[in-house]
Amino acid sequence: MHERIRHAGMLQKRMSPEQAAALIRPGMTVAMSGFTGAGYPKAVPQALAAHMEAAHSAGEQFKIKVLTGASTAPELDGVLARADGMELRLPYMSDPALRKRINDGELDYMDIHLSHVAQHTWFGFYGDVDVAVVEVVGILEDGRLIPSSSVGNNKTWLDMASRVILEVNSRQPAAMEGMHDVYYGTALPPNRRPVPILAPGDRIGEPYLRVDPEKVVAVVETDAPDRLSGFSAPDEASRAIAAHLLDFFDHEVRRGRLGERLLPLQSGVGNIANAVLAGLAEGGYRGLSAYTEVIQDGMLGLIKDGTIEFASATSFSLSEDGVADFTANVDLYRERILLRTQEISNHPEVVRRLGCIALNGMIEADIYGNVNSTHVAGSAVMNGIGGSGDFARNGFLSVFMSPSTAKGGKISAIVPMASHVDHTEHDTMILITEQGLADLRGLAPKQRARAVIARCAHPEYRPALEDYFERALRDSYGKHTPHLLGEALSWHERFVSTGDMRPAASAPAI
Repeated sequence: MHERIRHAGMLQKRMSPEQAAALIRPGMTVAMSGFTGAGYPKAVPQALAAHMEAAHSAGEQFKIKVLTGASTAPELDGVLARADGMELRLPYMSDPALRKRINDGELDYMDIHLSHVAQHTWFGFYGDVDVAVVEVVGILEDGRLIPSSSVGNNKTWLDMASRVILEVNSRQPAAMEGMHDVYYGTALPPNRRPVPILAPGDRIGEPYLRVDPEKVVAVVETDAPDRLSGFSAPDEASRAIAAHLLDFFDHEVRRGRLGERLLPLQSGVGNIANAVLAGLAEGGYRGLSAYTEVIQDGMLGLIKDGTIEFASATSFSLSEDGVADFTANVDLYRERILLRTQEISNHPEVVRRLGCIALNGMIEADIYGNVNSTHVAGSAVMNGIGGSGDFARNGFLSVFMSPSTAKGGKISAIVPMASHVDHTEHDTMILITEQGLADLRGLAPKQRARAVIARCAHPEYRPALEDYFERALRDSYGKHTPHLLGEALSWHERFVSTGDMRPAASAPAI
């Protein structure tokens, strides 16, 4: 393990996870590495949770504020949530125990665009960062750090924290060295300069993270895997959504609005995204690029077969098979994948310059194209907005996808009015369900509503949506974006009270 820790001074700071965790005290703001279950600290958070539980058993309060890159894993979010050890969490999460505490009102959660987190920390909006806990692959002789399987906000955490705890994880491949691009050219307003990225493969920084060795108070040795994110084989709905999108791409190429290599792809996480990626290869596309947040299994396959020539991201999110593939072919992937800080991977300036195609999932959309990515029934958060807004608002195309129904048909993804809005109609260009694709570009609100209902709604819900819209055209207060305010959220009210949105589930039907 010592070959991973080559800096003599930091080698002397090795200690157990329990000793390192004892350096974190109640009320602190602690910034931790991690993005979509990759590159998060594995040992210190678990030891910290044990300290918290002991304190609570003794009648003492022990809670901290936790900042990360995005979601982490049970060994971080899960144990701290179960220990009732967090008073605030940002900016994105996916752990069930953490989600329950948030939705039960037991801890505060700030859902933030991922491109904003580093700069807002730098601006001082969240106060001082007391401790950073960051996983790395290794420490060089001069103290520079080899980043791990995610970069996320680690540069900012190391810069801003008063003290730093490093976890050196020998399970992460040492051959990952050289795959990262950490940019140190950012500045505070009014001294900012353009980010000099003209193509996804442009290197503008250096392959290492910097840290002041004097700030490092502990080095913990670990040997543990990332959270391995298995994906199901694409189901019928996912394949249909992918087929609609591929037909749309073919149409845009024929019209001359896209070239045969499309434009850099941004793809959200999940089974639909993997189905879309698989469809690109089956559709005969080659020489594509990606400027995105996360590299999933599906993208590894496309890189290997030449469908994607180069991919820029900030993190991996791989299954067990994906990790094995990456490890076996790391030399190939190191030449075709670049991991950046998330303030650069999600930078609105770069996204707009490159003309990214934003492909993201949603919980629901209303008939005018307002998209809810985060909340069930307007009040229970699922995960967070993540980076979808960074790309949807600034990309060349913004595409949102979902099956038309959920919970065995009890929930419609197309509703009269979205119960929570993450992406307004102004940022939504394309909606896709397995039923079809609605191209909303150039359409006024009433035109959008007709397209969404006709092409995206499930047949079981379509008559009720048509009825709502026709009555809104007649009876609404204004006729530009017609709504019946007394009924607009009645579908969600019905779901909360009966567990079923379908009009037949209650009377009178709307």
